[in-house]
Amino acid sequence: MQRSLLVGIAGLFALAFLASCSHSPSGPDAATPRATGPVTIYTVNYPLQYFAQRLGGQHVKVVFPAPADTDPALWTPSPAIIAGYQSADLILLNGASYAQWTRTVSLPPSKLVDTSASFHDQIIQVEQGVTHSHGPGGEHAHAGVAFTTWLDPRLAILQAAAIHAELISLRPQYADDFNRGFDSLKEDLEEIDARIAGVVGQKNELPLIFSHPVYQYFTRRYDLYAEAVPWEPNEMPLEAMWQEFASLRERHPAAWMIWEDEPDKAIVSKLREMGMESIVFAPCGNAPSEGDYLARMHANIENLAKVFQ
Repeated sequence: MQRSLLVGIAGLFALAFLASCSHSPSGPDAATPRATGPVTIYTVNYPLQYFAQRLGGQHVKVVFPAPADTDPALWTPSPAIIAGYQSADLILLNGASYAQWTRTVSLPPSKLVDTSASFHDQIIQVEQGVTHSHGPGGEHAHAGVAFTTWLDPRLAILQAAAIHAELISLRPQYADDFNRGFDSLKEDLEEIDARIAGVVGQKNELPLIFSHPVYQYFTRRYDLYAEAVPWEPNEMPLEAMWQEFASLRERHPAAWMIWEDEPDKAIVSKLREMGMESIVFAPCGNAPSEGDYLARMHANIENLAKVFQ
């Protein structure tokens, strides 16, 4: 009887030991399995979507939900779209005050990536701004902080590097793929930078007027002699705006106007009467109607060549 009792107790201890081993693994095989499957990424503008997709390839699912007819910098998403951001693995912010709505809603801090944080000391402060309106974003002014950071390709590379680091942190098993994606993207952005510098050449003192005050990083990078006005390509400026424009040209005799998008033919015609021609250099905050970011930037450069040829 006593021997049977001892055997029973020993059996219970053995079962308990086996159970503990099955729930508390140890050794190299005991680590938490790495996450698999695509990383879901939400972005606040198209350049970040493009960079993330180039870097992540098949390992990411990148969502940029802003409608095609809006300026993402001024757009405010619906509660349903905000819920999508909240459920993402990563939320890519442009930083530099871009997409102010992100400051007024609850987004998981652990998922937020400020892609311009590494060059905070290079952010451009805008001292003055003219209040105006365009599209469904309503009235706004460009005072405060310049936000189109990616128009300096060197800063765009730093933004891509921030995304690259986050992807490796989340899916280290795909680091080789992410490294190849980053190297390829970096090479393309460096080519854009070199092409623009080559087009501008030694003619950077040529007077230019930009149709919107969003080219600050672009003009700084290539040391351009430029002024900007708050015009919209599809809205004929008021007579008072034309008078101000004429005064501007008296001290800044530009022969070229550079637009965000194709300007209305009536505007182009009136500018031509004043001795000015027009080209488009699209900032690409939103997705282009044709092609992708890289194709659009190369098209921009072809247009820019007309100015400096």
